[in-house]
Amino acid sequence: MPHWSELEDPDAEDETGVMVRPYTITRGRTAPERDDLTLITVLTTAGAEADAALARGSRAGARGLQPEHRLILDRCRRPAAVAEVAAGLDLPVSVTKILLGDLVAQGLLKARAPLSVARAAGGVDLGLLTAVREGLRRL
Repeated sequence: MPHWSELEDPDAEDETGVMVRPYTITRGRTAPERDDLTLITVLTTAGAEADAALARGSRAGARGLQPEHRLILDRCRRPAAVAEVAAGLDLPVSVTKILLGDLVAQGLLKARAPLSVARAAGGVDLGLLTAVREGLRRL
């Protein structure tokens, strides 16, 4: 896959001599459908269904998976932030968010707010975190 800066060059071609543009990767979309994906949103694969999609490989095209989608699923077997995924794909965050939104909509990827956002929403037990911190200090 060519580097993104090459994609911005109107004369850039990939290894096969075919022109590849960012809107080709996103199927013409210029903005993600989801607005809750930030640079620090944590992503993980949705278990068996995501593994099955990866195992189907090129046959996954029936569900709309492109090579970039499969790379994302492979990367997100372990939790990763949106910024990490974009860097790993060597694509702009805006393009990556569109691809991530596709996978979340298909139920192949889970997105969750980072710990600091969850804490602000009251979703974290501060007593438990304090106990863990104190336990680590004793080590």
